[in-house]
Amino acid sequence: MLRITAAVGALVLFLNFPALAQVQRHATWTQSFSKSEVKVGETVDLIFKATIDPGWYLYSSDFAADLGPTLTEITLTPDASFEKVGKLKPINPKKKFEEVWQGDVTYFTGKAEFRQTVRILKQNPVIKAAANYQTCSEISGLCVLGDNNFVFTGLKVGPADQEEKPKTETAATSPATDETFAEAVQESLIDSATSSGTEGETSVDTTNRATLSSTKIGLTGEEGTADNSLWAFAIAAFLAGLVALLTPCVFPIIPMTVSFFTKQKGGKTKALVYGLSIILIYTLIGTIVSRINGPAFANFLSTHWLPNLLFFAIFFLFGLSFLGLFEIVLPSSLVNKMDEKADQGGYLGVFFMAFTLVLVSFSCTGPIVGSLLVASAGGEVLKPIVGMVAFSSAFAIPFTLFALFPQWLKSLPKSGGWLNTVKVVLGFLELALALKFLSIADQVYHWRLLDREIFLAFWIVIFGMLGSYLLGKIRTPHDSPTEVVSVPRILLAIATFTFVVYMIPGMWGAPLKALAGYLPPQATHDFDLNRRAIGTAAVSTLGETPKYNDLFDLPHELEGFFDYEQALAYAKKVNKPVFIDFTGHGCVNCREMEARVWSDPAVLQHLRNDFVIAALYVDDKTELPESAWYTSPYDQRIKKTIGAQNADLQITKFNNNAQPHYVLLSPDGNLLVPPKNYDLDPGHFVAFLESGKAKMQ
Repeated sequence: MLRITAAVGALVLFLNFPALAQVQRHATWTQSFSKSEVKVGETVDLIFKATIDPGWYLYSSDFAADLGPTLTEITLTPDASFEKVGKLKPINPKKKFEEVWQGDVTYFTGKAEFRQTVRILKQNPVIKAAANYQTCSEISGLCVLGDNNFVFTGLKVGPADQEEKPKTETAATSPATDETFAEAVQESLIDSATSSGTEGETSVDTTNRATLSSTKIGLTGEEGTADNSLWAFAIAAFLAGLVALLTPCVFPIIPMTVSFFTKQKGGKTKALVYGLSIILIYTLIGTIVSRINGPAFANFLSTHWLPNLLFFAIFFLFGLSFLGLFEIVLPSSLVNKMDEKADQGGYLGVFFMAFTLVLVSFSCTGPIVGSLLVASAGGEVLKPIVGMVAFSSAFAIPFTLFALFPQWLKSLPKSGGWLNTVKVVLGFLELALALKFLSIADQVYHWRLLDREIFLAFWIVIFGMLGSYLLGKIRTPHDSPTEVVSVPRILLAIATFTFVVYMIPGMWGAPLKALAGYLPPQATHDFDLNRRAIGTAAVSTLGETPKYNDLFDLPHELEGFFDYEQALAYAKKVNKPVFIDFTGHGCVNCREMEARVWSDPAVLQHLRNDFVIAALYVDDKTELPESAWYTSPYDQRIKKTIGAQNADLQITKFNNNAQPHYVLLSPDGNLLVPPKNYDLDPGHFVAFLESGKAKMQ
């Protein structure tokens, strides 16, 4: 029964591994000359090369500047010793259509190279440059601005031929000092931000150039990623593959398959091919999913009601299948066809034998594979592929190893009722996790079908029944009678009932911080004793009604606004800095920050007394009156909903599209300190708030 404990632990890890913070600089730059020697009056190429982190891509410089993403710009500091010739040239970038921006973009992965031609006008040229660029994650959709400074040295410049006199086509300035160099970098950042602005609600005017400058530079200073590590996902997928081996459709096949290879000539080599074929088949599935998804679907998959209801249905049906209501099977004609191919022999027959195994075991592995692919959805390209490689590796290794070392078969436990127990436990977990997707759609569209206490009630019942099943009090259609409950099963039941007891106080408003990322917001709880106790003594200090207060709530009885302009106007009235929380209904890490960090007494004191709070939901689908619509200067699309306008504000003004994202502004809208993202250390958050407050004094 230790296998059951391992199975549940693996699935919990698979769906609950922690988000990891990373330093947000995802490209490393170098510079060089195209040739080492030139004469005065000749040209040379300045070569800028970037090494891009795996899973990230860097936008090029040769697509429409007003499309949306930040183009790579490399600005040369003016100097009398050289002149610029032509435009910056990207070397062989990739091209794709991005649905988010509704246009073609060019980009680099792995390596990037840009070239800028210059004419040398004097010996000992002083050549400095600054790059402004944007990298985005293929895995999480997070985009980060970056900058880099370059100083070119080592070029040997000989005197010009007597008959050739270089002509200076542009006015030259004196050699640049460090101060003028810094100013040039700053100006290039400002110009890149303001060039795409147009008149309207989100345009950037010249009075805010200093604000945008500090905003853009601040974005490269402190960023935390709110998304899960690809390595952690791979480990979880590997463990899920081990869980799949313990299902009734797979475990009994191991001895039969291994016996087949041990009796054949060259059986060990064919066993290796068999294992590699299993990995190849599952990897192809992951590749197809990654191509179907594409990064542009990230926001759609995470917030739209249709995919979330689809994922809910998938988990729900798989859960019922594991509980024994029905079996998910592929058409027998397809299985028989693959089986016929496997009988042909040779290595091609070994491949089709692996294909047959995949098909035959589908009724047990399908729910796990489906859950794995759903968990990797969100527009990721690498995640489905990595997940399938890791899953299939765990799935294939035992077949290969037992074929290589057949004596190990004697140590395998016999098939029996314990296999169905593993399957049923997974079924209960599938049902519980299905509710998360229904909850996201419910929050985004304000259906109020699955408020916090309803969600908790479902989980308490599901896990309570799981505990009873482990003790033999409940039997499913394919279970054997439970006469004796083993010790591992008792221990797992204790852990399950402990979890149930932990959740019960949540029915009356307990915060349940360990589940903060999975439960609906505390504000949706109808019967919150903690809120009633606080609310009895609390008196509103705002003096005005926040817009959209019928749609949104702040946690911990905080008071604030849900509209950017209203928050700024109120901040001017009370002369306090503005705390902007770019958040989302479907943002797991936003809920974790609210439950674990905002609840800290020091943080709450600052938020309650020292700041005007503006919670801006970027995924809300509430449509605004037509008079409030506008066309974004970034993607040229009409912004009709609250969420679309807040997301556009975050991208346009702060060049960021990650949540949670916290910004501290003066009442005039100027950035006070670099923004902050996901960080579960309350001390860091207090320091962030105090630094912004100090800037106001």
